[in-house]
Amino acid sequence: MAQGSAGNVIAAICSFFIPGLGQLVQGRLLRALMFFLATSICYGVAAGIPILFPLLFAGFIFHIWSVFDAATFTTK
Repeated sequence: MAQGSAGNVIAAICSFFIPGLGQLVQGRLLRALMFFLATSICYGVAAGIPILFPLLFAGFIFHIWSVFDAATFTTK
C-alpha cells in the first residue's frame, strides 16, 4: 500500500480503537503484537498500581505511535 492510501487510513482508524489492529490488517503480525502488548501493559499497570500512574503517558505514546505507524506504512 502507498502512504496515504485508503488501506492505510482504514488501518490507522483500526489502530486508533485497538493498538496494533491496523498493523494486523496490513499483515505485520510482529509489529501488531508489539504495539498491542506495549500499550496494554502500560495502560494496565498504570490503572492497577496508582504509584505507576506515569506509565499511562507511556501507553498513550505507544498508542499514538501505533496509529502513526499504520498511517505511514509503505511497502518497499
